[in-house]
Amino acid sequence: EKVPAIVEAWLPGEEGGTAVADVLFGNYNPGGKLPVSFPFHAGQVPVYYAHKPAGQHSSLWGDYYDGPVKPQFEFGFGLSYTTFELSNLRVTPETTTPDGEITISCRVANSGALAGDEVVQLYINDVVASLTRPVKELKGFERVHLLPGEARNVEFRLPSSELAFTGKDMKRRVEPGIFTVMVGISSETIALEGQFEIQ
Repeated sequence: EKVPAIVEAWLPGEEGGTAVADVLFGNYNPGGKLPVSFPFHAGQVPVYYAHKPAGQHSSLWGDYYDGPVKPQFEFGFGLSYTTFELSNLRVTPETTTPDGEITISCRVANSGALAGDEVVQLYINDVVASLTRPVKELKGFERVHLLPGEARNVEFRLPSSELAFTGKDMKRRVEPGIFTVMVGISSETIALEGQFEIQ
């Protein structure tokens, strides 16, 4: 509540102090992303991004009385000294088979004044399945270094086999249906959405 940012250094090693100082004094532009979700308070635990549709929180009617249901810092979150914009989502083909492949691409641009890294994250949701599926699952990520004003296309190749799950009969399968594509800079900050179908 009292600071504009937090540096999470984990186990930085012998040169960790130098690295943290470089970040704090602006000599290095950080681009790290959280591999876990940090809860707002202990009453939220467990808190994770890939929850089932009805399992987001214990309070089915919205926020808790004394706090939000969303985490303080979500999976994939991370700040930088510059800003980035995502645009031009393309999902091809729109229809494929259980042994096919989908190509998902977008354009990422450094809209700030400093060079920096962004980690573009690809999430997928199986809209209707024989078993309840998570609201989103990370299926790919790409770290991109961009100079101020620079833009680049990022492309993910997603085999249909990556969408398989274990059914009630304990066998892995790729089920036909509609899948939602979500591309963003964290599990909560989704900038682009699209769809494809497996027949």
